[in-house]
Amino acid sequence: MQEVQLYIDNQRIDLFKDETVSLTQSLQNVKEPAKIFTEFTKSFSVPANSKNNKIFKHYYNYDILQSFDARLKVAGEIKLNYVTYKLGYIKLEGVDLKDNKPSSYRITFFGETVSLKDLLGEDKLSALTWLDNFVIDYSSANVKSYLQDGYDKTVDSVAYTDAIIVPLISHTPRWFYDSTFGHQNNPDDENNLFYDFLYDNGALWSDMKYSIRLHLIIKAIEKEYPEIEFTTDFFNTTNSVYHNLYMWMHRKKGDVQGTATGTTLYSKLVDSWSTINVGSGVVVGDGSSFVISGVFPQVRVDTTLTVDPANDATVYNLKIYKNGNIFQQYNNINGNKTYNFNTLNDGTYTVYVESEVAITFTGLSWEFDYDEYDSELGWVEVDSATSNANGFSISPVFSFYPTQQLPEISIIDFLTGVFKMFNLTAYVDGDKIKVDTLDNFYATYNEYDITKYVDVTSSKSNVALPYKQINFEYEDYKTYLASIFNQLNNAQFGELKYRGEEGLNWEGGIYKVKLPFQKMLYERLNNINGNTQTAIQWGWMTDDNQSSYIGKPLIHYSTKQIAGTQLSFRDSDTVKTPLTSYYIPLNTNGTSGTQQSLNFNAEYDEYALITNTSTLFENYYKNYIQDVFNEKRRMIKLKAFLPLKIILKFNLSDRFIVSNKSYKINSINTNLQTGESQIELLNEV
Repeated sequence: MQEVQLYIDNQRIDLFKDETVSLTQSLQNVKEPAKIFTEFTKSFSVPANSKNNKIFKHYYNYDILQSFDARLKVAGEIKLNYVTYKLGYIKLEGVDLKDNKPSSYRITFFGETVSLKDLLGEDKLSALTWLDNFVIDYSSANVKSYLQDGYDKTVDSVAYTDAIIVPLISHTPRWFYDSTFGHQNNPDDENNLFYDFLYDNGALWSDMKYSIRLHLIIKAIEKEYPEIEFTTDFFNTTNSVYHNLYMWMHRKKGDVQGTATGTTLYSKLVDSWSTINVGSGVVVGDGSSFVISGVFPQVRVDTTLTVDPANDATVYNLKIYKNGNIFQQYNNINGNKTYNFNTLNDGTYTVYVESEVAITFTGLSWEFDYDEYDSELGWVEVDSATSNANGFSISPVFSFYPTQQLPEISIIDFLTGVFKMFNLTAYVDGDKIKVDTLDNFYATYNEYDITKYVDVTSSKSNVALPYKQINFEYEDYKTYLASIFNQLNNAQFGELKYRGEEGLNWEGGIYKVKLPFQKMLYERLNNINGNTQTAIQWGWMTDDNQSSYIGKPLIHYSTKQIAGTQLSFRDSDTVKTPLTSYYIPLNTNGTSGTQQSLNFNAEYDEYALITNTSTLFENYYKNYIQDVFNEKRRMIKLKAFLPLKIILKFNLSDRFIVSNKSYKINSINTNLQTGESQIELLNEV
């Protein structure tokens, strides 16, 4: 019989003597193969005695200021016989009262990995302000430069090569290649990529957008949320399958910088604030943002933002962001303005100014007042400081801020999508979140013979297959060429409907592994004159009506064609340049048609024109899913009384040996006091 000790914020909680504490553990469950699980307990009760009342700050009394905040999970620890067993988080679910007096507190323990979602909440990629270290001007010169060779940048003493590139993806016009003499008679001639010095045709610079290396988004998550640090098992720069991925920065359909009136709107982050520290770190301004932390019922932050342009007639927009999302915006304003914001909550605040013309501000200031509540005096100002950015100006150059151009998707959905793409598993390992492929997770293990601990009076051997079919798919297939593919083939490009190697019609439902991304079908251009292949491959972000399309976030591979087919790049409507070096977008990590593809199904590679069998399913899902569909696979359910020496040591990647047979752990629920465990095992096939 083990004794359980439970701690919250390093304070030990008293437990009922007869209260059962059980822990369920499952990292990758065959019943839901696309989900990553973590340890959790069922809710259990602890007494509302004087000690626990102090820890939970008499939560039942809602008149108490600065009470325990049950909206948040708090650091917790479970010990068995005073030996650390699990670190994680505790959530207060509520209080049970008898005769209007507190009787017990209901709490739940969660494993550490669950904190990922708690930390990120609903924050979007736009909250990753570290990415704005890679801000660059959006101009014909830069688009041409980064179409030929990527943008390199050193940040925090780390060099990032080809951090941003321009792939041949058009947001609106349809490109083609025709070297026929007299091709100028084609009404769409301006979109002909063949370079002819006699005519003004080619890919116009403003029809393209930047792509950012996916690795930078992962790094930005770690920078924005210091509690998160991923291991480099999969997320590393030598893993080309991961490191060569890019995300197209496509926030709005069509042109990057156009307004409703067709004019250009110039946007700039106010990044010249004077640094401040208010309330011993409650408000910290680092020059480009203001971080507020530590606001609770007895602390508040009030602010006053003053904006004073040099020319009172100039019209501008003012946008204030909180965690990358619009907090307040004021459009079409002019002259001196003052805005008061009361009781700002925790978050990172940034300010952007937009204008159609150059503008300078003689006065730009943000005052922060830090107040504390006194039971007798009420709110009392304890500290105050003003940050200034006087002289801030916008020139008529469009600054391309990644946070303002990345697609609208939450960080947690982005991470979940990447995890699903490569069947990654994640769990806390020391002070880092270990991220690796499921195959690698299961490759390293220890074995524990639990035969003598098994209750042989009852066990079950069930069919392991819970589904008749698993669909692997993307969320959006609506771009033009992908839509045409579907119409011709009655199937989506790259999707896979897996029903086992035999392809039989099994019993059960359909499970979907769906990535929250865009699936684009690219086109390798042929020269219309003679129907010969070129080295040019391109993407077209339009719908099946050939209208500009927003779609879902587009993740792609890319390769730089060197000494490729000459194409025409239009610097303007009347100036063009011949290019033989340029980035082409790909669904495959290279042009041979044999490298890792972003398709689940084996598809005809758009560039190599051969069937690529190096699919996401083949390389990252097959071993696990194929075993699930194997006729020899069984789900063994049994009860065992595990000793402390096993409970404290085993990992979910380990194998349990029962009667000389090896099993993977699908899930395990353990009574921490008695060691009684309800175990689901998968036999090795």
